Amino acid sequence: MPDLDFAALLCSRLCHDLVSPVGAINNGLEILEEENDAAMRDAVFDLINKSTRQAANKLQFFRLAFGAGGGFSTQLDLREVEKALRALLEGSRVELDWQVSELSGSKSLVKLLLNVCLVSSEALIRGGTLCVKLENVPEGLALTVAGSGQRIIMQETVKEGLLGNLEENELEPRNVPAYLAACVASELGSTLKVELDGETDLTVKAIINSTN
Repeated sequence: MPDLDFAALLCSRLCHDLVSPVGAINNGLEILEEENDAAMRDAVFDLINKSTRQAANKLQFFRLAFGAGGGFSTQLDLREVEKALRALLEGSRVELDWQVSELSGSKSLVKLLLNVCLVSSEALIRGGTLCVKLENVPEGLALTVAGSGQRIIMQETVKEGLLGNLEENELEPRNVPAYLAACVASELGSTLKVELDGETDLTVKAIINSTN
């Protein structure tokens, strides 16, 4: 797929996720222009504050997951990555269990981790726990993202995207983060493994060679 087309899909996904909070901010401002009731104005201000924070959190997350977050640095602080992921999940029914002792990681590793976390969290349609592990093993680094909840639904095209099995004409904003994760894993000399245990447990794994 041409780079421009792939970038367009990522931009579409970003815009899709920002439409709701930005739209809420705009609607809130319009209401404030005509609303005089103090209680209603307070409620609208609260909505604007929450929506503004949500939009900022999404932008920070996608800057790392899709963009060139970190500038010219080759390594990123994984504590900042955790912070961005927690912010994205703020207000959702998904709790993060971060079990990462490494202090830094390459930009490619961060992109892989965040995109896998994004699609895994979206599969937790009724909420649950998202556990992220990054461990040193003889082969390199072992990344494990495990989701557990009352019900897990991962669309087939998203799963196939993680496995690197999607054709270009099957790509859409919904599954492009999964496809990106598979591409980054390949660049790191790895492949993703997806395990679904009924409708309650999901695990995505990758082994990354320490030289990448």
